[in-house]
Amino acid sequence: MRVVKDIPHPQFKITIFEINDKYLTKIEIGQFEQVYKIKKMDVLGLDEVENMLDEAFLKGAMERFLTMRTDFGEAFKRKNTINE
Repeated sequence: MRVVKDIPHPQFKITIFEINDKYLTKIEIGQFEQVYKIKKMDVLGLDEVENMLDEAFLKGAMERFLTMRTDFGEAFKRKNTINE
């Protein structure tokens, strides 16, 4: 797996990797990450993958990150309750 592009963004760390016949797009914020696999045959190249990461897509990613944080926080609270 190799890094093919780092995309600057004010909130996220966005990295596109290439592995076998796929692009992996990793979006990170804090301790959470989301990874999207895209077959190379489904896109016309790296530019098309980057263009998919538009404002609407990243807004949805942020909403998922907030849900992930909530879910993780609730699981952490349950863990602490069980150990009491």
